[in-house]
Amino acid sequence: MKWMKERDLLIAQTMAFVQSVTGKKPDAGMFMAAPGAEKTAMTAASVTNIEAVLIETTTVVAEPPRPAQPIQIARPDQHLRGDFQSEVKARIANFRAHQQRFLKEREDYCSATMAKVRAALEEPTPSSPPGK
Repeated sequence: MKWMKERDLLIAQTMAFVQSVTGKKPDAGMFMAAPGAEKTAMTAASVTNIEAVLIETTTVVAEPPRPAQPIQIARPDQHLRGDFQSEVKARIANFRAHQQRFLKEREDYCSATMAKVRAALEEPTPSSPPGK
């Protein structure tokens, strides 16, 4: 809630500054139909409200900042750490075995394909019948 008061105070101070610099009220369009006396009353009331908010915010005793507490991180048990490590090692071994199987299958396929090509090259080619 304190930040809301500070925000409102900042907005009010900014509006007062704008009025003093430009010489006109930022809300001039809203008060066009109002007589001049009402405009002055509204400006005086807003300045009074700014001062009241300023006094209120300065009299509030600020709480001293709390010292930062270190974050407590729970360390896993050695048992859990060992289980995790053994699971990772098992998965890595399984992955390597899977990759080795794929490598062997590729080599076997390549060897079989090359054997077929060599056999096809060594066979005599049948001659095509003449006239066709």
